[in-house]
Amino acid sequence: MWRPRIEHAQVFQPSDLERIGKLGVIASVQPTHATSDMKYAESRLGPDRIKGAYAYQTLLQASPGKRLPLGSDFPVEGINPLLGFYAAIARCSPEGTSPHGPGGWYPAEALTRVQALRGMTRDAAYAAFAEHTCGQLASGFAADFVVLDRNIMQVPLEEILGTRVLATVVDGQVVYGSLLSG
Repeated sequence: MWRPRIEHAQVFQPSDLERIGKLGVIASVQPTHATSDMKYAESRLGPDRIKGAYAYQTLLQASPGKRLPLGSDFPVEGINPLLGFYAAIARCSPEGTSPHGPGGWYPAEALTRVQALRGMTRDAAYAAFAEHTCGQLASGFAADFVVLDRNIMQVPLEEILGTRVLATVVDGQVVYGSLLSG
């Protein structure tokens, strides 16, 4: 079995955005690249090429199976997955700014929180041929997860980056923190 994949799927001709989905190509992106590059991307890419750049929602909708794996590109970008989650949904710098204002940089290309979480879990596992062993909390899957001090699916955007990890579980074993409260 093969799954063609483009890593660092950052800049496409607008006409190729739909084409990669039709060809069954998996586009893998790093959301913090958009927020790191947004300060200069438009001036370097120009008004036509920017239309196909960092187009996460468009890539997701065009993809086979509606999958868009998200990664960090550490050590080029920060390793904290909350930075990637925030960048994918807010399309703002960690300080909450963007060249297009507080609504984010090209906000139509932002992912929803559910889409971003799936991209970091289920879709990433699929892209790595590991969809039968990890990427979701289900019977028979590796019990890999974190316990956070708040629900990042519901808190205001500006609170996401203040989230603390209370526990990390890898293959069912607590490797950091505690699952016990208090």
